[in-house]
Amino acid sequence: METAQQPTGESLRNARKARGWGQARLIRELRRAAEQQGQALPTDASVKRRIASWENGHSVPDEFYGPLLAKALAMSGAELGLNHLTGHDAELLDASYPPTSEAAVNAVSQLWRADLNSYEPLLRSQPSEPAWHEASLRWLVAPEPSELPSGAKAAARAGLADVAAVKTTTDMFAKLDDRFGGDHARHSLIHYLARDVAPLLSGQYKEAVGRALFSTVAESTLLAGWMSYDACQHGLAQRYFLQALRLAQDGADRRLAGSILSAMSHQATFLGRYTEAATLARAARMGISGVATPTLMAQFHAMEARALARTGDVRACELALAEATKALESRNTGDEPEWITYFDEAELAAEAAHCFRDVNSARQAVAHAENAMSGSHVRSDFFATMVLADAHLRAGDVDEACRVALDALDLGEQLKSARCVSYLAEFRRHLAGMSHSAATRDFYAQAGDHRLWIATDVGSSP
Repeated sequence: METAQQPTGESLRNARKARGWGQARLIRELRRAAEQQGQALPTDASVKRRIASWENGHSVPDEFYGPLLAKALAMSGAELGLNHLTGHDAELLDASYPPTSEAAVNAVSQLWRADLNSYEPLLRSQPSEPAWHEASLRWLVAPEPSELPSGAKAAARAGLADVAAVKTTTDMFAKLDDRFGGDHARHSLIHYLARDVAPLLSGQYKEAVGRALFSTVAESTLLAGWMSYDACQHGLAQRYFLQALRLAQDGADRRLAGSILSAMSHQATFLGRYTEAATLARAARMGISGVATPTLMAQFHAMEARALARTGDVRACELALAEATKALESRNTGDEPEWITYFDEAELAAEAAHCFRDVNSARQAVAHAENAMSGSHVRSDFFATMVLADAHLRAGDVDEACRVALDALDLGEQLKSARCVSYLAEFRRHLAGMSHSAATRDFYAQAGDHRLWIATDVGSSP
């Protein structure tokens, strides 16, 4: 499902044609941009040969022509695939909450295009701790949804059929993500968002359609965030979560916005930012208090419990898990948003297993992990199986831990997920500190044939 990176030449040609320009018009705009900077260009024939060479992929614009192209086309270097023009793309690396719906549309569209063109500074960016605080606070105190941006008169008109198409396509990518991991089809999702969805956001639509569109695109962008997080591209993932939160706000979808904060909490815990993770989970719960559903509240309590477990606050963790269990018991699936119905008893058991493992209650972790296999969510089942293996290891049952870990490796054979590799790497570190038996030697021999195990790359097996 992976889509190849769009070549710079194709990006330049598409940008020119999207404006209805011929090469002669682009030459005029380049001259105007150069004159504004006190520079001069060679003859039209010479510039035209350069443009043809760029667009045919025979060369790329240099440090002189690159900035002129960005200025003439009113696009960032990253959007044009000019990854060497880093000085012109600071806004792409800004992890802040968009102040307006129009700013959100511009920001998320630029993110999609820069990601599509593999803009290295963005892909290698790190999460911003202040961004979590800013986003949760600004969302919590936000007024009623502001007026949506109005597209140009020539822009395409979006309707409910377009919204439905985005929703159906996003659901398809979500299934691929669940079955094969975030690294499998992430680039294809971004390609779809950049090429098909961005024009809808910049189009014309009635108020009701616009709200539905923004809510649906928020869900799509949330998925992009989850897939990027699963690929351990954490700065990029955080930026997608931030944009999704703003889109959900403008889509008047309070419940989805709470779920996005919950996703941020999940990522913050994974990154070791436990205090921030607990705060984000509480903000999600507080922010949807008027429209909360039992399943959403259960998930938010579970995310808080995950963070508290990592801080070592056993009592607070157990109280949060108890609240999650209580909330889930009162749910009515028919009243829940479709996108949260996956969170069931098995998912909550998996969250509890993580918690008890992290507070060193190995036997309780084993009990919960054994109830966490859904049979329908491959990656979630992989995580639960690895938590079970790790819990057995911490309980001193090394042979059973190895047996369960092999089950996980078989289960995850098709997964392309950096997070899955991190779970295995943690297990491998713990196993290396144990005494070795025939069972462990057999485990290392069998594990060595699995792609995910090889990817842990922590040295040779004993």
